[in-house]
Amino acid sequence: MLILGIDPGLATIGFGVVSTDGIRVASVEYGVLETPAKVRTPQRLMMIYNGIERLIGHYEPDAIAVEELFFSRNVTTAISVGEARGVILVAAAQHTSNLYEYTPMQIKQAVTGYGKADKKQVQLMVKTLLNLKDIPKPDDAADALAVAICHAYSYRMSGEFKIQ
Repeated sequence: MLILGIDPGLATIGFGVVSTDGIRVASVEYGVLETPAKVRTPQRLMMIYNGIERLIGHYEPDAIAVEELFFSRNVTTAISVGEARGVILVAAAQHTSNLYEYTPMQIKQAVTGYGKADKKQVQLMVKTLLNLKDIPKPDDAADALAVAICHAYSYRMSGEFKIQ
């Protein structure tokens, strides 16, 4: 099973692709999509949409997992991330009904065993769980891998994953 994990944002969108056989999880690819700050929001949203379309077309994931928004003190940032997240969900939903959303607490719980783990703990566990040489950079890519790992573990626990 191939899973595309996405960490939404307006300026930087993290993505992580993992494969799982129901027991092991392995990194396939990770990185970020970026939009320039000087470009107007509608064009940035279109860039995000097109970038997600390219990722889905290239990797053809069996499932897509997206991080849900957390409450932000900065309302302007929360709104712009919400807009970007909406575009990501629409692009993904056009390709699959296997679209899943996880809260930051669910992701931290799945990856570290503790729902209030800090960012560094999550990054170290992503590195360990995927047997990577280094912590994935930038942070948004590590976060997206954590989203994908969360789905791999959640899917396995649901009993829907049939191990051959």
